[in-house]
Amino acid sequence: MKTNMIIKIILAAFTAATMLSACTGAPSGSSADSTQGAESTADSASVSSTIEKITSEVEKLTEEITAGTSDSTKNDTAEETEMSQDVKYIALTFDDGPNATTTNDVIDKLEKYDIVASFFLIGNNINDESAKAVKRAYDLGCEINNHSRTHSNMTELSAEDIRAEFEYTDEKVYEITGEHTKFFRPPYISVHQIVFDNIDVPFIAGIGANDWEDRVTAEMILKQAKDGDIILLHDAEGNSMTVEALDTIIPELQKQGYKFVTVTELFKIKGIEPDMEKVYTNVLQKNMYN
Repeated sequence: MKTNMIIKIILAAFTAATMLSACTGAPSGSSADSTQGAESTADSASVSSTIEKITSEVEKLTEEITAGTSDSTKNDTAEETEMSQDVKYIALTFDDGPNATTTNDVIDKLEKYDIVASFFLIGNNINDESAKAVKRAYDLGCEINNHSRTHSNMTELSAEDIRAEFEYTDEKVYEITGEHTKFFRPPYISVHQIVFDNIDVPFIAGIGANDWEDRVTAEMILKQAKDGDIILLHDAEGNSMTVEALDTIIPELQKQGYKFVTVTELFKIKGIEPDMEKVYTNVLQKNMYN
C-alpha cells in the first residue's frame, strides 16, 4: 500500500515538472511584445492552476499514506501481542555458584542453544576467578541475582544478619556488573515475616529437584514444566550431571514451544508486578508458594 502511494507521488511530481516546463518553455524572439505579454499571462494562470491541482493531489496522497501507516502499525502491534500470547515462556535459573568450572560449563550450554538464564549467587563463592564467570554470564544477557552470602537458613538469623547476608552479595554483584540484584532466593526456600521485612526485592523459589543426585533426571523436570515457570537447578562446583542434563532439558522445551527468558523478563512478559510477600515458582501463581 505505501509503495503504491509513493509511486503515485513520484508520478505526480514528474507530471508537474513536465507541465511547468511546457508552460514556461515558450521560445524566445517571438514576433510581438503584446502577444508575448498575453501568452505570458495565460501561461502564469495555467501554471498557478496546475500547481494548485498538484498540491491538492499530493495532500490527498499524503493523508492516505498516513492513514495506511497507522493501520499497519496497529496490525503489527496486534500480531506481536498475539505472538507473545501463543509462545510459552520459562526462566532457567541456577543456584549455588559462582565458580570457575561448572558455572562456565553451564554458560557454554547457554551459548550453544543461544538462550539466557538467571544465576542466584552465594556471596562467599565470589572471588577473582569466579567473578569472570559472572561477568561472562552477564555479558551474554543473563540476569545475576542473590542467594545470600553464606547459604544460611534466614529464619534462624536476626533481622540485622538477614540484611547483611543480602547486602554483601548484592554489593559483590554490583562490583562485577554495575547492577544491583533484582531477586532473592532464600536458602532452603525458608522464610517468615522477618525475612520479608528485611529484604526489599521479590523472592523466588522454582520447580526442580536435588539435581545433583543420581536419581534425578531431566525427564522429572520436563514433566513439571508449564508456561510462566521458573526452573531451579544448581551450578555448584562439580555438578556435572546438571550440565549434561541441559542437553536434554533445553532442546526438549524448545521443541515444546518454550522461549527461555530471565526472571525479570518473565514477569514483564506476563504483565505481573511481583508481590513482595510471595515466593514465586510460577509468575502467574495466586498463592504464596504456588
